[in-house]
Amino acid sequence: MKGAAVQKRAQAELSKDPHTTLITATAPVAANTHGGRAKCLQRLVRLDLPVPRTVALSFDTVHRIAEGEMPDIAEILSQFPENALLCVRPSSEDPDWGGPGAILNIGMNDARYVDFCEALGAEAAAALYLRFVQSYAVHVARLDPDEFEHVADDGPEALSEILHAYEMETDEAFPQDPAEHLAAVLRSMARAWEGTSARLLRQAKGAPADAGLGLVVQEMIPGVGQGECGSGVLQLVDPTTGVPKIVGRYLSQSQGRDALGAGASALYLETDDRGPALQDLAPKAFDDLKAHAALMRTKLREEMQVEFVIESGRVHILDGVRVARASRAALRIAVSLAQDGIISPQEAVMRIDPHAVSELLHRQVDPEAPRDVIGTGIAASPGAATGRLVFTSAEAQASASRREPCILVRRETSPEDIRGMHAAAGVLTERGGMTSHAAVIGRGLGLPCIVGASSMVFNSKTKKVTAPDGRVFAAGDVVTIDGSSGQVLAGEPPMLEAALDDAFQTLMGWADAERDIGIRANADTPADAQTARNFNAQGIGLCRTEHMFFDPGRLTVMREMIFAQTSNGRQAVLARLLPMQRDDFVQLFRIMQGQPVCIRLFDPPLHEFLPGTRGGQRELAEALDIPVSDVTRRVEEMKEYNPMLGLRGVRLGVTVPEIYDMQARAIFEATLEASHDGDPVVPEVMIPLVSARREVELVKTRIDAVAAAVKSERGLDFDYRLGVMVETPRAALRAAEIAPHTAFLSFGTNDLTQMTYGLSRDDAGRFMSDYVNQGVFPEDPFHVLDTEGVGELLQLGAERAREANPDLTLSICGEHGGNPESIAFCRQTQFDYVSCSPFRVPVARLAAAQLAISDKIGDA
Repeated sequence: MKGAAVQKRAQAELSKDPHTTLITATAPVAANTHGGRAKCLQRLVRLDLPVPRTVALSFDTVHRIAEGEMPDIAEILSQFPENALLCVRPSSEDPDWGGPGAILNIGMNDARYVDFCEALGAEAAAALYLRFVQSYAVHVARLDPDEFEHVADDGPEALSEILHAYEMETDEAFPQDPAEHLAAVLRSMARAWEGTSARLLRQAKGAPADAGLGLVVQEMIPGVGQGECGSGVLQLVDPTTGVPKIVGRYLSQSQGRDALGAGASALYLETDDRGPALQDLAPKAFDDLKAHAALMRTKLREEMQVEFVIESGRVHILDGVRVARASRAALRIAVSLAQDGIISPQEAVMRIDPHAVSELLHRQVDPEAPRDVIGTGIAASPGAATGRLVFTSAEAQASASRREPCILVRRETSPEDIRGMHAAAGVLTERGGMTSHAAVIGRGLGLPCIVGASSMVFNSKTKKVTAPDGRVFAAGDVVTIDGSSGQVLAGEPPMLEAALDDAFQTLMGWADAERDIGIRANADTPADAQTARNFNAQGIGLCRTEHMFFDPGRLTVMREMIFAQTSNGRQAVLARLLPMQRDDFVQLFRIMQGQPVCIRLFDPPLHEFLPGTRGGQRELAEALDIPVSDVTRRVEEMKEYNPMLGLRGVRLGVTVPEIYDMQARAIFEATLEASHDGDPVVPEVMIPLVSARREVELVKTRIDAVAAAVKSERGLDFDYRLGVMVETPRAALRAAEIAPHTAFLSFGTNDLTQMTYGLSRDDAGRFMSDYVNQGVFPEDPFHVLDTEGVGELLQLGAERAREANPDLTLSICGEHGGNPESIAFCRQTQFDYVSCSPFRVPVARLAAAQLAISDKIGDA
């Protein structure tokens, strides 16, 4: 009795020790001092779950152990029943940071082997001892694993063999003192965590190099012996889909997580036609497990994977870890927890990574599928697609007409490739970055796209692609591109379909209720607009009208306009394009049902519409019935040294005003037509590439005149808003002069970034990764908005513009509009909305909601 009282006092003292702590309901244990596993075990103890006795060692204690300062091992051992076996497990602050592997059956020696032979039988006793010797030899004594991992048998003979091997390797018998065992294990695990390799591995997982490690010392429940004994894991959801389902395995006469690697010998948990199950073998234990898991879900407010052991039919809970999950499962789990009242809708919104939402909108390669990677590039547009390789847009269209999925391969895409991109299942380019033509259009179309795959050799003449390992893939070969990871795969791996289910819609509804910044979409076609509408965009923030001119039926007319010599001649040709443009806009207005539609007037240089090859020039001469020499001469005349800084945007509107006149008329006539049988339309007309106030004045005068003419001709009135796309640093700096003449300013951050850096967004992909890796830029500025340089221009422009015109609407419409980090900057700068590619709209909606919720939490 006296000994029991002494032990009780020792336990009470240890439960108050902040460094070597017996885990009780009130012990001083925290995730940031003892690690996540220790804290979770304390929570399980508070729930009165059957958790074996456990002692937690703090980060500081483990660090001191690594430096040679040991805790009181006798005091730790005194917390457990005499002759109990122990295990030691790592407890890092974040489970994803890992740690050294668990060591089981610590304290097993010859004397206890004899005792266990009597209690459990010779086979079970030998299995316990053998496991410990193997682990100790490899992980503690650091002996050659080959000498100890070849034993195929678990019986007494195998034990004798491995003990002999240990003695031969160390020139001494296997240690017999449990205190020596425990001290050696603790020292080994602490030093392993402090080692250089472990530090580098942690950093690769996002952990700080000096992250702490806790250790938990837990009483072993053998899992082997008489009656029903064994171990396993159980969770209540499918880790891929998040659908409620009992998942896990159980293995009789086993320890730890053996069941997960046991193959056919492991049992299912729930009664299953495919084989024997724990529910059939031990129904009470199965029911207890389910009840424990359900309690953990409710009280820990999370779906947990339960690690358990059964001893003679009785369940013990060894650990609980957050269920590892795919993106679609994470969303369904969060929504389910909120719908069950376990967490709030706001917390459900906060639990989902906005970047991961992109994966839900597209097909994905099954995460369990094997991957035969043949090349890598920049993951420019998420989703996965399988198809036969084609090397021209014409081949892509032909493939689509045969209903054969294809992957369009190009050195880099141009506006002429848009129809091919529409026809393809995915796009792969050798050159380009996150804001190259292929990347921007791919994201707009929701088309999987990999750009900058420079590790592969592209040969457009022979129509072949060579992988870094030498394999050659020709036109017609089947490949898969994973635009979420940037990997090019051989063949056709299994896919998971998009997951726009009720859970997704519910979560997005909760997000919309919280966010405080508008989300629009960049949409150039009726199909884009419908996608934007389906994703609940609050209008179109950027419609790039030039994409409408590359249809073959319009391209020839556009070329004819370029060859017209007089204003009247250009007007006559453009009159043929007018009804086509008007129909485009009518469709957009009707799809958006009265929501704002911002139409950017014609932007690209005219030379993009002219053929660059001799064959194309001959075809154009034939179509226009003019000499080839005239075509060649005109093409030469229109060449520019740097077309993106040449005659384009508003400069065309000033010098070739007939184009903008036609577009303005098409917009206003479409406004009246769409408003006649639907919600009133108030179009937004945006002037691109402005640098000076006078440019705005000149274009505004002509557009106002067109509007007055249309009103007079139709006898109907309508409203419209005129705005400017701020893409040049000068426009941002002179915003105070420009703002009084406009209703809105929309910052085109793609070109603004390009001009601020003096960096081509199409070529940056070749060296950007080196720049980021060497710390020149923290991120690719075309992917994540540079809030310091470009951001300062945005802030200056916004402040000066609002001071000159307080009613001005401010927004961004570059690719940054769908980036969560960039949206945070826009909210801080008090922009009214952001606009992004249609398939980025849900990402932006969720990110904006999380920012608003975070602000509320901070203010609370």
